[in-house]
Amino acid sequence: MAEAATGFLEQLKSCIVWSWTYLWTVWFFIVLFLVYILRVPLKINDNLSTVSMFLNTLTPKFYVALTGTSSLISGLILIFEWWYFRKYGTSFIEQVSVSHLRPLLGGVDNNSSNNSNSSNGDSDSNRQSVSECKVWRNPLNLFRGAEYNRYTWVTGREPLTYYDMNLSAQDHQTFFTCDSDHLRPADAIMQKAWRERNPQARISAAHEALEINECATAYILLAEEEATTIAEAEKLFKQALKAGDGCYRRSQQLQHHGSQYEAQHRRDTNVLVYIKRRLAMCARRLGRTREAVKMMRDLMKEFPLLSMFNIHENLLEALLELQAYADVQAVLAKYDDISLPKSATICYTAALLKARAVSDNDSSLGGQGQGCHSFPCGVCLPSTALELALGVRFSPEAASRRGLSTAEMNAVEAIHRAVEFNPHVPKYLLEMKSLILPPEHILKRGDSEAIAYAFFHLAHWKRVEGALNLLHCTWEGTFRMIPYPLEKGHLFYPYPICTETADRELLPSFHEVSVYPKKELPFFILFTAGLCSFTAMLALLTHQFPELMGVFAKAVSVCLEGGLGEWTGKAKGSSIRETGLPCRNGYEPAKIIAHHLIFMIINGIKVLRVK
Repeated sequence: MAEAATGFLEQLKSCIVWSWTYLWTVWFFIVLFLVYILRVPLKINDNLSTVSMFLNTLTPKFYVALTGTSSLISGLILIFEWWYFRKYGTSFIEQVSVSHLRPLLGGVDNNSSNNSNSSNGDSDSNRQSVSECKVWRNPLNLFRGAEYNRYTWVTGREPLTYYDMNLSAQDHQTFFTCDSDHLRPADAIMQKAWRERNPQARISAAHEALEINECATAYILLAEEEATTIAEAEKLFKQALKAGDGCYRRSQQLQHHGSQYEAQHRRDTNVLVYIKRRLAMCARRLGRTREAVKMMRDLMKEFPLLSMFNIHENLLEALLELQAYADVQAVLAKYDDISLPKSATICYTAALLKARAVSDNDSSLGGQGQGCHSFPCGVCLPSTALELALGVRFSPEAASRRGLSTAEMNAVEAIHRAVEFNPHVPKYLLEMKSLILPPEHILKRGDSEAIAYAFFHLAHWKRVEGALNLLHCTWEGTFRMIPYPLEKGHLFYPYPICTETADRELLPSFHEVSVYPKKELPFFILFTAGLCSFTAMLALLTHQFPELMGVFAKAVSVCLEGGLGEWTGKAKGSSIRETGLPCRNGYEPAKIIAHHLIFMIINGIKVLRVK
């Protein structure tokens, strides 16, 4: 019985929603018809005449006050709308209309059960969108004590947001703790330390844990947050490696004795991998790049399944520093696979290698005749590349006919692929936008990932002769190849719409977040801007030329009155008699109104001339 009543109420609600959605036009015409039928009892014509007389008696000061007030109110609305749009990326009026008015008018679709098949068909794309909006730990993140805190001491700015540091705290609790930590006093202290918000409380807890025994996670915390130099951090990480390696070997022997020992071994493995990776990064920072490469290779061989740390991105950066481009290509061949998640490091490093191939062949491209255009740094691009810079869609056949070499075609395609994956990177590589310290977490395809990549790889692009010039000439052509609006991508999935919101939480407030695609101004901002400008102009004209604007106001009122009179079906001569003009047979009411408007304007001009 209850189900039947519920079904009846839902059906009644759907009927009401349907009536609001589709029958409002019918109701509107019914109201107009009733007004037309009752025009005589309601004395609509007399009321219109009274309103017209009232408007004719108003002084210009009233119109100045009216237009000035309208301009002020619309200006305040414009300022508020612009502030709201800059802060939240949407129009306040539009958001309120969609959130509150649309459900009342039946704009919410309640037929979810009928659309289950279509939603199941779109599940793959939705899952892809969610995965691309996932926040990842930055594999090249800096050291808090030795790098982030030093930046704060020098500039007085906080390079990390609370959201970013909170994500790091969650990562530390996931990697460095397990359920059996309460059985060991030092680990129990560190389990609480990772949850502390105050840095000094975390450091004090780490020292307290070290007084009990050699705790690897305590050394990690001190190396990350207390050490003020990379060399000091490296010493602490070496002590952590000694303690962590012993714990790892002991737990490795007991991992099959139960789930508790297995969880402890998993924790010890994460700790050991983290320590070795950070030691390799310390060696890279201190200039021992070959040693860092060896440590990273050994780590990837020892723990091949731990891909969550993305050690291959650290390896790519170190190999580029050594200019070991053949080794870089070998790493890319392994990780630039369709089944693996992409990153800006993989896509742009592949583009850099293709651009380097163009630089190596620049001498052979120098004598191709008039179809070849030379650029600084030895890069020679035929006219097809210039067309690509202007946004022409890439055509390998046309490019081959015009003399574009295979190396150049591959380079342009690789740049287009990289820019489609992350369109924010070129502005940082071309130094069109200033860099900041990268955050501890990044959003793939977002501005945070672009900052993290360009911060470490800008020097590698500058080292390859002509690579930045090739990027400068071709990167904007990518946007002409991507459908707009971004309902689908060209080589990747459509660009996710959640990147701006996540990047604003990951990046500090003093950084201007790069937004793609560039948002158009909402309609209500343009409308209020036009309304404010129009009313301000009317107020100024009314103040300067009161008689002429009074003539215009009377003419507009007469036009409106004549139009309403024509709509209510009055006789042809009635509108002419109300205007006060002589009646002529054969004249339509619209022509009479136009003549009357011209007559009013001429009289206003005469008044100004007399003055």
